[in-house]
Amino acid sequence: MLESLFGNKNIEKILFFLLANKKCYPYQLQKRFDVPLYGMQKALDRLEKSQLLVSFLYGKTRMYEFNPMYPFLKEFKFFLQKAYDSLPNKIKNVYYEPVIRTRPRKRTKPL
Repeated sequence: MLESLFGNKNIEKILFFLLANKKCYPYQLQKRFDVPLYGMQKALDRLEKSQLLVSFLYGKTRMYEFNPMYPFLKEFKFFLQKAYDSLPNKIKNVYYEPVIRTRPRKRTKPL
């Protein structure tokens, strides 16, 4: 949908994923979309260089999220949300919605 605007289909996937999930890391995206890891890493680097995303280390994992200091973040997220809402629910549920844990909690584990 927005591939021609962003110049890369991976960038569209990353932005929609971040809109729905707030944070991500390259291997998570590679597994979710079944694409080469290198392509996702390059797209994330490109978005970070444009200052739309920021990265930080969480242990040994480099996490990415929207840059809260980006001057047009509110408007950009509004634009992305409108595009995301027009996606079919089947695609949203398979690729972008957060995975809900299906295993039961241990009885001894506190709530």
